[in-house]
Amino acid sequence: MMPGVSGDLDSIVARIAAVEGTGGRPLIAIDGIGASGKSAFAAQIATRIQGRPVVVLHVDDFFNPSAIRHMRGRQSPDGFWLDAYNYDALINWALRPVKETGAYCEGSLDHGHDRTVQPPPRQAPERAFVLVEGTFLHRDELRQFWNYSLFLDVPFDIAAQRMADRDALNGTHSAESLPRYIGAQQIYFRQARPWERASLVVDNTDFNEPRVIGAAQADADIEPWNAERYSP
Repeated sequence: MMPGVSGDLDSIVARIAAVEGTGGRPLIAIDGIGASGKSAFAAQIATRIQGRPVVVLHVDDFFNPSAIRHMRGRQSPDGFWLDAYNYDALINWALRPVKETGAYCEGSLDHGHDRTVQPPPRQAPERAFVLVEGTFLHRDELRQFWNYSLFLDVPFDIAAQRMADRDALNGTHSAESLPRYIGAQQIYFRQARPWERASLVVDNTDFNEPRVIGAAQADADIEPWNAERYSP
């Protein structure tokens, strides 16, 4: 095992490695709230899969430009839920083509110019595992694409502290945005109950001790979120 990491990670990798997909390229969703450890978890999985190539897609690379993301207001939970991501690009430039032919675009947002652009497509190797990490991945319009899916379950108090620590490291401030993000997750949880739709639920409270749990044990199912609690 990788030094410092234990828990059920090897078992999780074994389950993913057993998945087959249409065209030989299984799409694996790694879903969770902000700061639940999705990108780090995807990287861990990618390094542990043996004998087959791995492609990792980050849904945050498919953000809409800011004019669209914030058109309902910078503090609007509905705006983050409905407008944050360019799902048309994610589906038609990445998920559908990589599933059918192996071609995919890595993103849709030109961050420097804050505009949507379609980059040149890349080609996923035959039999590659395609790991897609991001939030809202079990929403209705996306769930059909996954051959297997994970929901990383983390209490929001812990995720919020991770966000604060990350902001301190990066010199940014997200406190004013927390109610927007939490409110959007509340909408997502009500509409999709992702811990029930996922193939596997993983308690990722401790990055070094990921544990497989049942859907009924998920903190997301047990503890209601209160956006006002996190208002600055």
